[in-house]
Amino acid sequence: MIHTGKDVVHQLAVSLEDIYNGATRKLALKKNVICDKCDGCGGKKGSVEKCPNCKGRGIEIHIQQIGLGMVQQIQTMCSECHGQCEHIDPKDRCKNCNGRKIMKERKILEVHIDKGMQDGQKITFRGEGDQEPGLDPGDVVIVLDQKDHDLFRRHGNNLIMKMEILLVEALCGFKRTVITLDKRTLLITSKPGDVMRVGNFKSVLNEGLPIYRDPFEKGQLMIQFSVKFPPYGWIPAQNLTELEDLLPPRQKVAITADMEQVELTECLLEEQRKAYCGEAYKEDQKPRGGVQCQTS
Repeated sequence: MIHTGKDVVHQLAVSLEDIYNGATRKLALKKNVICDKCDGCGGKKGSVEKCPNCKGRGIEIHIQQIGLGMVQQIQTMCSECHGQCEHIDPKDRCKNCNGRKIMKERKILEVHIDKGMQDGQKITFRGEGDQEPGLDPGDVVIVLDQKDHDLFRRHGNNLIMKMEILLVEALCGFKRTVITLDKRTLLITSKPGDVMRVGNFKSVLNEGLPIYRDPFEKGQLMIQFSVKFPPYGWIPAQNLTELEDLLPPRQKVAITADMEQVELTECLLEEQRKAYCGEAYKEDQKPRGGVQCQTS
């Protein structure tokens, strides 16, 4: 029964554009291959024999005394054959591999990234792993590592993006453009009067990521909206009544005599933090109780 060698795993960084459009990458690897001069024997025919130092076991056993009547058995790799279990006379060793049986070879792999592949998905090249005498070579496994994108975030087969609009656009409709991952320009529009609230999600069908192995079908482009409000004092006070008449009525509050009216101010977080730290410092300087001894 022939055993198989270990797989070799490599990570490959890919962009969201690569996953959307598909791509081909070339990956250069260095791998062990069986020496073609000696066919993996390491030397001339008949020159390979069991290592006389370890008797072909690849290990050495040492006995060490650690106390009166107590010994310790230590197992180490054979210092002569380095665990190979074999010995080749230096004059008979293969000049190409110097008796190592294997050589280093540079290998170029073409990695095809299909549309819609997932982050962490594996692409396997069968039998392209390191070669070793007496073993079938393992596989080379490429693991996709999807990089973050400046605009889009992936959620399954959907793409999610954020869009900030002005208050007038949120109330009266808007038109915005979005550049897709394949460099097309989408004109995003909303209907006048269709109020866009903060945190609202809206979708554009069939503009998400292609479905893996069904690339003509796509997920959704999901847009989360935020609203930029106008700055303080943007409208003259005399126009506020006119504006209020156009907006839905405000909530009425029943006012009673026992209520205390207060006014809102800007939050000065930095000053509040400094004040809190100062109070904490003063508190830390206070005596912590117990008997205080007077010194002279």
